[in-house]
Amino acid sequence: MSSTSKRVCVGMSGGVDSSVAAYLMKQQGFDVIGVTFRNWPQDCLSRAEDKCCGPQAVTDARMVAHKIGIPHYVADEIGAFQRDVIDYFVAEYQQGRTPNPCVICNNKIKFGSMWEKARSLGADCVATGHYARIVAGEGGRFELRRGGDPVKDQSYFLFGLTQAQLAHAYMPVGELTKEQTRAIARELGLKTHDKVESQEICFVPGQDYGRFLREGAHLPDRPGEIVTEDGKVIGEHQGIQYFTIGQREGLRLGGQKEPLYVVALDPTTDRVVAGPRASLMRDSFEVANCNWLASAPPFECMVKIRYNHRGCPAAVSLLADGNYRVTLPEPQRAITPGQAAVFYRDDLVLGGGWIVTAQQTAALRCGAPAD
Repeated sequence: MSSTSKRVCVGMSGGVDSSVAAYLMKQQGFDVIGVTFRNWPQDCLSRAEDKCCGPQAVTDARMVAHKIGIPHYVADEIGAFQRDVIDYFVAEYQQGRTPNPCVICNNKIKFGSMWEKARSLGADCVATGHYARIVAGEGGRFELRRGGDPVKDQSYFLFGLTQAQLAHAYMPVGELTKEQTRAIARELGLKTHDKVESQEICFVPGQDYGRFLREGAHLPDRPGEIVTEDGKVIGEHQGIQYFTIGQREGLRLGGQKEPLYVVALDPTTDRVVAGPRASLMRDSFEVANCNWLASAPPFECMVKIRYNHRGCPAAVSLLADGNYRVTLPEPQRAITPGQAAVFYRDDLVLGGGWIVTAQQTAALRCGAPAD
């Protein structure tokens, strides 16, 4: 089927990337419809004028759509966003895990609800402004690959997409650098060309997770003890939901011989376990609820344990319970339950899963130096 016969829904967040994505799809001959999701109520604590899908973002997306000559619609996804993204976010913190809502939002909203909306508008596919690439592979399967800009690559957040989602999706800025994208927008005279890029979770302004959990999610405090690795009580806290693995600030511990960090969170006892930096090092961990886009393990690869992680070598193997063991030749710092582990071979995304445990090496327990 030629592009001229295809209608595509472009998810327009009001930013420069999705603006240029919509323009490029039109240039390729697609029948383009711009769609912006409204994801939270007007009186939500976290509403901010410049946030993705906030009031100003809707206005910006509408103006861009008018400029490039495509229709634009606003769709209400408040209920789905609350259920699939915010409720998940809150529940993970309650369980002592550190969530990654952007992965869930991509799976459920940007490539889930958006695809449903696209079909209701008679579209064959969806397009977004993600910096990643979708490539047709062998046997009718589709591959997810890193974006052309190594600094802006967003493939980490997309490991959960299904083959059906990849088959009906385009990422037209995936080959570009951020500066090239801005240059196109500037040449077109789009008001989003110099829009400041948010580095925050869209519904948590200022990255103040604690305030959002208290006031936005109305999550009550759960006071408990701060203990050392051998169980000695050294302080108190207001709730494990305010902590993450590797955190140092906020412990408010005085009189310690060396800096202490959060090395574990126990939701059953509401205890925060603190230890020295060396105790954050791990040489293996498990992942669950995996999605394999290429071949399934066992294999050797590179793994990213958080978005800003540079990646490291790993060996992945299947366990009897269906989870996977990830073994690291070089121990890594602060491997955090709740975060995504995404596996790569060169620029190909093999798949990924959710970190559920992290095992500490005996050598590092004995105080081997951390990097």
